Amino acid sequence: MTENAQQQPPAPSTDLPTQYAPADVEGPLYERWVERGYFEADAKSDKPPYTIVIPPPNVTGSLHLGHAFQHTLMDALTRRKRMQGYEALWLPGMDHAGIATQNKVEQQLAEEGKSRHDLGREEFVERVWQWKEEYGGRILGQMRRLGDGVDWSRERFTMDEGLSKAVLTIFKRLYDDELIYRAERIINWCPRCLTAISDIEVEYQEDAGELVSIRYGEGEDSLVVATTRAETMLGDTAVAVHPDDERYQHLIGKQIKLPLTDRTIPVVADTHVDPEFGTGAVKVTPAHDPNDFEIGRRHDLPSLTIMDEHGVITVHGPFIGLDRFEARSAVVGALKEQGRIVAEKRPYMHSVGHCSRCKTTVEPRLSMQWWVKVGPLAKAAGDAVRDGRVKIHPEDMSKRYFDWVDNMHDWCISRQLWWGHRIPIWYGPDGEVVCVGPDDEPPTGEGWTQDSDVLDTWFSSGLWPFSTLGWPEKTPDLKKFYPTDVLLTGHDIIFFWVARMMMFGLYAMDGQAPFHTIALTGLVRDEFGKKMSKSNPNAVDPLVWMDAYGSDAVRFTLANGANPGADVPIGEDWVKASRNFTNKIWNATRFALMNGATIEGPLPDASEMSAADRWILSRLNTTVAQVDAYYDDYQFAKLADALYHFAWDEVFDWYVELSKTTFFAGGEPARVSGRVLGEVLDVMLRLLHPVIPFVTDALWTTLTGGESLVVGDWPKDSGFRDKAAEQEIELVQRVITEVRRFRKDQGLKDGQKVPARMELTGTALAPHEAAIRQLLRLQPEGDAFTATATLPVAGAEVALDLSGTIDVAAERKRLAKDLAAAEKEKAQANAKLGNEAFLAKAPDHVVDKIRTRLAKAEEDIARIQAQLERLPQA
Repeated sequence: MTENAQQQPPAPSTDLPTQYAPADVEGPLYERWVERGYFEADAKSDKPPYTIVIPPPNVTGSLHLGHAFQHTLMDALTRRKRMQGYEALWLPGMDHAGIATQNKVEQQLAEEGKSRHDLGREEFVERVWQWKEEYGGRILGQMRRLGDGVDWSRERFTMDEGLSKAVLTIFKRLYDDELIYRAERIINWCPRCLTAISDIEVEYQEDAGELVSIRYGEGEDSLVVATTRAETMLGDTAVAVHPDDERYQHLIGKQIKLPLTDRTIPVVADTHVDPEFGTGAVKVTPAHDPNDFEIGRRHDLPSLTIMDEHGVITVHGPFIGLDRFEARSAVVGALKEQGRIVAEKRPYMHSVGHCSRCKTTVEPRLSMQWWVKVGPLAKAAGDAVRDGRVKIHPEDMSKRYFDWVDNMHDWCISRQLWWGHRIPIWYGPDGEVVCVGPDDEPPTGEGWTQDSDVLDTWFSSGLWPFSTLGWPEKTPDLKKFYPTDVLLTGHDIIFFWVARMMMFGLYAMDGQAPFHTIALTGLVRDEFGKKMSKSNPNAVDPLVWMDAYGSDAVRFTLANGANPGADVPIGEDWVKASRNFTNKIWNATRFALMNGATIEGPLPDASEMSAADRWILSRLNTTVAQVDAYYDDYQFAKLADALYHFAWDEVFDWYVELSKTTFFAGGEPARVSGRVLGEVLDVMLRLLHPVIPFVTDALWTTLTGGESLVVGDWPKDSGFRDKAAEQEIELVQRVITEVRRFRKDQGLKDGQKVPARMELTGTALAPHEAAIRQLLRLQPEGDAFTATATLPVAGAEVALDLSGTIDVAAERKRLAKDLAAAEKEKAQANAKLGNEAFLAKAPDHVVDKIRTRLAKAEEDIARIQAQLERLPQA
């Protein structure tokens, strides 16, 4: 069934420690994998390629559960493909993380009593590079702890020389194709970081503010507007109403007085206004609100900037120099003095954007910036999914993707930072504008200056699938490994990183999409479904769990919760359970090795095998087929669950236990079962390896004497099925399960032996009597045997002699008490459900709860009555 079995490897060792200690195994084993070059891909190989590029973590970052989750799944995909004979490349790297990294270094400088301006741009950037070398990239070491099978020889950084050339190349091409332009638009501005920030860098939260209603104008020529940002009224250049709103027809086109100023502003009609919301009139501040900016463009309104980049007011005498929040209170106070405040609501909870880096409230601001014209790029990104070149998994996530790419706004790509890819635009003394490509010489001479801004981090990370492979050069890596096979990432960045990679990949690579499949995952949450956050006590450092339970346990827990597109709850108890699973695999494999499990020699013919042997091989091949199907459909939770139940339930709890009598008896049957068990363990460890690589490799090399599972073969379904054997063992399982349940009901201890007579003649159970007795602790009947309880099951009969093992009278008394309680519960539930008045008033969930109680009571009554019937007469 497996190549290793046919190649006759050296005799395996059975020298395994009695207990599995992940800390002793994982670190040294990973270093051995790396030293032997198992993860390095060969662009010259004849093997078919399989490529995944890692979503580059920030250079400032550390491994969190979200990383651990996605890395586990990517690693599992790559390891399986490598075992299947693909030239598998999982390419690692980091993002320079413009704002985050600059903030880190600025904080360091602040502790020295300095700012970046004290150093100047060139020295500051050098300081950032020093910080990166000394402190950056901690996450890379943590990825090794997790077991990431990445090709470290190809590690990339978004500001390394090759990727920087890619950035300059695509900027120049887009600029020459008139897809990059400079314009004054509304952007998200952080007054603390002093830069424009992208939508993904804005975090929204419910803040307690105030909603004030202000009367503009006088008498009949007045109207009321409501705002949470009263200070921005200083920059109002209109009031807008819906063109069909009868209340304001007499005002449309008129000028009204703007309070606190000596200006008048027009009333304009615009369909953007919702006449049903508030008063149906809205203030228009084009320089400080994105919707107002668009209204301003439609009506040719002026844009008045009223605050500087620090959020400080720059207009209107009494308010000049005030911070925006100080100005808010001052403006409201001044309006009150004039009797202009019609209504106030405090606190008023509303969604407010904050900078994800420093948590400062973001300010919409009119600013001159560089933009990408996304129209044709976004259309191409949408078409690639619509025509099937790229699949989104799960498919129902496609709608979210189309909602974004079909309605995408032009992308602001400039950032007012010093750390990042500097925009390659030079301005001349006479207004010249020159875009400089990577092979061009920048213009020199008096008056020539380079644009001071840098590019949005997402601009360079959008090139990641092909820039990391050597583009714009035509490298062997690019030819072999592009397009990549799958992008596995969280659904939360489908709008940002995913869309940008699609746009740039299709544009730069002649219509070749950057990946064949977009596999979207959910987000990791705590065991109660709550979002994990560094500011909440529910945040977990996965390294702590790895130290306590092993990396395999963390990986298996994450994979076991990975349903496509769905959020993943995780708790420490679940990691403990996975640790127990890895321990079970270790202990059971150790037992098997000590009792003759082997892969030496070919598999015996089915005619030489017991029913249990044929059953487990049949179940093994079914599991191989299931796991393959689940991998191909990105159903990680289902494949982990299938492997868990096959390994623990079918192999360890049933096959190993059923085979113990065979092993203990020795002889040819024991040899056959030992070979079958070796085969099962070999294949099972291969199947488990991509998800839990450490424990499986340590055990497999011991079992087989092979080099490593990392470069082992992925098992194939041999097609062997034996339905008759499966049905036969199912009967055995039914007998054992039923008798175990009866023993438990009678309060018998697990190890307590009970005399029994078994009537198995004429059934498929007869050959299994010894195993059944062994597993159920059933002694042969003696001369004094008295059948005090008889269990008919699976066409057979098991009679037990419980005399001397339980106090029948006490047991009857206990059961009678439990029966009375169940009957009382049933009567109470029936009474409520029979009360029409109660049913008419009670909520549905209350009625459903009572019906559940009734069903449980009836189930308990039937169970207790059956137990009483089985007890001998006192």
